[in-house]
Amino acid sequence: MKLMRIVHLLAILMVGFACASVRAQDLSPFFRDTQGAFVLYDLKNDRYVRYNAERCRMRFSPKSTFKIPNSLIGLESGVIRDADFVIQWNRQKYPPDNWTQEPFKHWAQDHTLRSAIKYSVVWYYRELALRVGARRMNKYVKAFAYGNQDTSGEIDYFWLGGGLKISADEQVEFLKKFYAGRLPVSKRSTEIVKDILVLEQTPDYKLSAKTGGGSIAEGTYIGWFVGYLETQGNVYFFACNLEGKSYPEIRDKRIEVTKRILRELGYLPKEGAAK
Repeated sequence: MKLMRIVHLLAILMVGFACASVRAQDLSPFFRDTQGAFVLYDLKNDRYVRYNAERCRMRFSPKSTFKIPNSLIGLESGVIRDADFVIQWNRQKYPPDNWTQEPFKHWAQDHTLRSAIKYSVVWYYRELALRVGARRMNKYVKAFAYGNQDTSGEIDYFWLGGGLKISADEQVEFLKKFYAGRLPVSKRSTEIVKDILVLEQTPDYKLSAKTGGGSIAEGTYIGWFVGYLETQGNVYFFACNLEGKSYPEIRDKRIEVTKRILRELGYLPKEGAAK
């Protein structure tokens, strides 16, 4: 009996040491030249890793990361039938405004839900929101407990420059509910959105995520990258945001920083590692 107690105590100490190691992980070098936050949730081990915990609690406009719940709402409300549902581009309503760089150069054409999320086509999701309508949109945002649940402002713009705000911590909690099927939507809607969120898939891992970005103040842009990584029999949910002085400054950096952290933590293979 005494031996069993000693073994049990050692097991507790080892778990505590592992958790402390995760908490002590220094991610500051990845944000050396920028303000930012990062949070990761390890599903199997039920633990979090954070950089800048105070900022992880701060709410910002979700920008195009709202395309995840917006897609669910479009499907669940019946506005969109499936991932191949086409909305035609109206050039007069959405004139091309210097759409010459990624991802904007893909916007000037008709899109499906699948291509619209791939290229983050804002006009497609504005049309979707208009068709859903303010009453239904507000109902779903509240049912999802998404951020501050504030849909004030234009129905086709509230997630870009209206009342809706969300923190990195809340992004991860939303993704956890989405992945587990704990949102008040059908399994079909959830599976369709999971499918269109996949960015990378290899024999070793599957990365599903969405970017978001835009101005939050004069001369200040926020860049989001949120999603989850399925690998080694586990799921890691993450949310990263960082700031820059322009959209080009944060466009690639938000993804690069996140992937570098995931590699540092050992969840993504190192660059150049053998496949």
